Amino acid sequence: MKKTIIFGAIGVALIAVLAWFGAKNSKSPIEYETEKPFITNIVRKTVATGKVIPLEEVELKPKVSGIIDRIYVEEGAKVKVGDLIATIRVVPNVGSLNSAQGNVRTAQLRFNNTKTLFDRNKGLFEKGVISKQEFEATELNFNSARADLNNAQNNLDIIKKGSAAGMGETANTFVKAEISGTVLEIPVRIGNQVIESNTFNAGTTIATIADMTKMIFEGRVDEAEVGKIKKGTVLEVSLGAIEKKKYPAKLNFIAPKGTEENGAVQFKIKGDVTLDDEFFVRAGYSANADIVLEKKDSVLSIKEALLQFDKKTEKPYVEVKIGDQKFERRDVDLGISDGVNVEILSGVTIKDEIKIWNKTSKKEEDEKEGEA
Repeated sequence: MKKTIIFGAIGVALIAVLAWFGAKNSKSPIEYETEKPFITNIVRKTVATGKVIPLEEVELKPKVSGIIDRIYVEEGAKVKVGDLIATIRVVPNVGSLNSAQGNVRTAQLRFNNTKTLFDRNKGLFEKGVISKQEFEATELNFNSARADLNNAQNNLDIIKKGSAAGMGETANTFVKAEISGTVLEIPVRIGNQVIESNTFNAGTTIATIADMTKMIFEGRVDEAEVGKIKKGTVLEVSLGAIEKKKYPAKLNFIAPKGTEENGAVQFKIKGDVTLDDEFFVRAGYSANADIVLEKKDSVLSIKEALLQFDKKTEKPYVEVKIGDQKFERRDVDLGISDGVNVEILSGVTIKDEIKIWNKTSKKEEDEKEGEA
């Protein structure tokens, strides 16, 4: 009797152990969640990186070489056309000065000689001693000598002072604003030496002035996208220095030639930016421009994450629910995508339930956590 009880207890324990292991190793069938297609608007965009710069920006250059004698404005000042920006004190070149002074002396001697001859021949002509032709030749030489003396004196004045008598508004020692706007930069200081602008030399920049009310976006787009944009395309410009603010812009320039940068061909673009009075936009702010490449309204769409791709053909397909945890494959034709949602041209309807192939039910997840 005692042995029977012992063997019975062992048998019950063995059955319990086997049942426990069986329950532990058995798994519930995988249950997949589903989602339905929906109607939405899809906008495909690309982003161009660049900066905002003034539409009009002018560098002021001196007309004579010399030393900055005085600066009348500061960076950030508002100026109008003709406002005096700086004056230049001419430091004459010794060789040029000596040559000009020598030319004046030579011209003065010639003038004195021709004047003496003219005065003498004038009296002789009035007395009828010499002919009219001889007197007119003397008068011509005298007038020529007087003009040469004036030219020599003017050249000397320009070398010494940068301007000559009678030059008026063309005085070369004055640097004046050529456009109305804001002084962006004054790279020189009083006492700095500057070089004139001429055919052979760009000259020293005295100041940079720009109209800050007219700004443009200047950026670059990849060659894969440049063929999809055109003049007049609407942009949304975001500035790195001004958060949560977008400025509308309109594309007005696409470079006809690309440049290679880091192995990719980039094309320069420009767009007129519409500003407002909320923030002051400074020249040179880094910026990104969202460019709408394609837009479709009210189209049948699904989340792009629901797509699967055939391993051999790489064609897209989805799995559509046909029963309780039963699915069938449906090939789909795709339209545009914004990276999150994709347009469905054919293959499914708005009533279909599409398998979320990379996500199972909450119940299965809880079971996995329990096993862990």
